[in-house]
Amino acid sequence: MNAPLLIAQPMLAHARVPESPQLAHWGEDIKRILCVRLDNLGDVLMTTPALHALRESGPGRHITLLGSRSGAALAPYLDDVDDVIEYEAPWVANPSASSRSLADDQRMQERLRRGGFDAAVIFTVYSQSPLPAAMLCYLAGIPRRLAHCRENPYALLTDWLREPEPQQRTRHEVERQLDLVRQVGAHAPDTHMRFAVHESDRRTLARQLAARGMHLDANGSAPIVLHPGATAASRRYPPERFGQVATRLAQETGAPILITGSASERVLVEAVISAAAPRVRTQLHDMSGALALGELAALVESASVLVSNNSGPVHLASALGTPVVDLYALTNPQHTPWQTPHRVLFRDVECRWCYRSVCPQHHHACLLGVTPGEVVTAALELRAEAQSRAASACCSSDNASTDHHSDAVPPLPGQPVVP
Repeated sequence: MNAPLLIAQPMLAHARVPESPQLAHWGEDIKRILCVRLDNLGDVLMTTPALHALRESGPGRHITLLGSRSGAALAPYLDDVDDVIEYEAPWVANPSASSRSLADDQRMQERLRRGGFDAAVIFTVYSQSPLPAAMLCYLAGIPRRLAHCRENPYALLTDWLREPEPQQRTRHEVERQLDLVRQVGAHAPDTHMRFAVHESDRRTLARQLAARGMHLDANGSAPIVLHPGATAASRRYPPERFGQVATRLAQETGAPILITGSASERVLVEAVISAAAPRVRTQLHDMSGALALGELAALVESASVLVSNNSGPVHLASALGTPVVDLYALTNPQHTPWQTPHRVLFRDVECRWCYRSVCPQHHHACLLGVTPGEVVTAALELRAEAQSRAASACCSSDNASTDHHSDAVPPLPGQPVVP
């Protein structure tokens, strides 16, 4: 369920990468750890099992996340993160980079120096170099610095693993980060992704939905959530096909269909609704720009199934145990759903693993080869499986409750005994 896609993995014609030396485990003197993950929200979510392992593997450990604006927004929902520092690094693509200056980086270096960190862990994907972040941590005086690295970093990293990807193997992103921290003795038996939904967000979501005429517990029909957006155009299934999927799911389930996106994606969400059949549009609800991060998580948590491009909500679903149909453009093999029921839909193509934001061949075949009917079938299967599990759990709970009360609570005088 959690392996990378079972099709040809990227292999380069380089010489075999030498095995990394055994690293010394970090001891009890390592208490304040800076965790550097400068990518997007989904990337930080896929790092949460490693953050948990670091936190649990030493007494009194304090975890600080250094992240982009998108990643730092997760911090209030991560129980293993004690503090967060927002940083738009010049070596990471972001739209606000034009407004930054050298002084911003100098101030960040000084801030990290004042943090008194004992160690830094630099989390990357295999196409990224850890060395800019390593230099920042080195100049900030952080004594221990851990990362994967392709070339010899010499003094920039005190603890490093030779980069094995993609020459030797390709791992799921969660496994990659767990393997990294395991080298310094950080283990935890629970490897689930993590996101703590706040009760206040559940309440505000319920009020929003009630204002739209939806009461999720009124008829026991959990919503279906569609997420048609993604930061990269190469990872977007066409809105016209999402509209067909919405039509079929509304007809076959009678459930409310909630279509999510940021305020900037409102036009995209409106295109999905316009492409749906008029007779089902009363079941479709435009949630673009309406939900804060915590409310979006509460919605994904309540959904019977999420249908999404491979983007942040897929990883929220993984953290919350929600079944997900992942429309998976073959730009990267490492970001499939993790430890949650799922279907990963794609068509294999020769140009797989392009790492491009726009389809370089202009055919988008890895996604366009997936029909709306396949998406609907996958969603209905996952929904039925979830309902079956819920029914089994309910029956087990009822039986346990009946057994408990029949043993522990005698009938009141004059009350018939039920066999």
